[in-house]
Amino acid sequence: MQNIPSVDLRDFLSDDPVRKQKFVNEIGKAYEEIGFVALKGHFLDDQLVGNLYEEVKNFFNLPLETKEKYEVPGIGGQRGYVAFGKESAKGRKEGDLKEFWHFGQYVENNPELEASYPANVTVEELPNFNAIGKETYKMLEKTGVYVLRALALFLGLDEFYFDNFVKNGNSILRPIHYPPIKEEPKNAVRAAAHGDINLITLLMGAQGKGLQVQNHNGEWIDAIAADDELVINVGDMLSRHSNNRLKSTIHQVVNPPRELWGTSRYSIPFFMHPVSTMPLNCLENCVDDENPKLYEDITSGEFLHQRLVELGLIK
Repeated sequence: MQNIPSVDLRDFLSDDPVRKQKFVNEIGKAYEEIGFVALKGHFLDDQLVGNLYEEVKNFFNLPLETKEKYEVPGIGGQRGYVAFGKESAKGRKEGDLKEFWHFGQYVENNPELEASYPANVTVEELPNFNAIGKETYKMLEKTGVYVLRALALFLGLDEFYFDNFVKNGNSILRPIHYPPIKEEPKNAVRAAAHGDINLITLLMGAQGKGLQVQNHNGEWIDAIAADDELVINVGDMLSRHSNNRLKSTIHQVVNPPRELWGTSRYSIPFFMHPVSTMPLNCLENCVDDENPKLYEDITSGEFLHQRLVELGLIK
């Protein structure tokens, strides 16, 4: 496979059981084989996407001292601003060539859970930034719920198996700015090779070269989506839960050709996390004699903490 497959969520949302099953089969097969798809028919409209990019660019154009006042110590970068070079991929000493912002969950009807999450951070200088971030968060979360329903059916589970785990889950919307490269990077890239931690990742901004996916032969493939598509990939939590039936694929964001070093790149992933109490134990129907259990039992909260330590975001 030399490219990532394209699927259309409108097939799954249709009243036609044949179209719905077609989507389940297509996305399930893609996630068994390479772990990435490009998705049409999601819930983001063009105006919301345009408004979000405008606000994100406005934020990253603020002076560094202004952005730094939105860094929140002691929470592993889970909300607010994380400065350039602070995050590194697992096993890498070099910090990635990026700065980013985190919007977190807007908890509904669960004060105890709300108290357990860090509060979202309000940017005083940009009156529309937080409202547009929240609206985008909600639309990506809604899209992710339907993708997980399709994957539940593919895995032989009840269609709504994931719903209660991701409702009020610890999901993160991360606008990323990869600034212009001013000098030869010393063994650093915009985002070093890594797998995502979460259940699934929904990515805006994969319209140009940069994002690459590693196939089973170890080859790097450009993952380029159309303007109306999101790139959606399996994270380590879902891979673990499915006993590696659904593949969490290694991916990276490479530095551009030298003639494009002077340009910024923006991408906006939504990392869909469950509530911390979700058991990530290998599903019984994904374990058999040919596919023995690969992973120890663990909750999503325990797994997340382990990975944030490995990333250097929690000491």
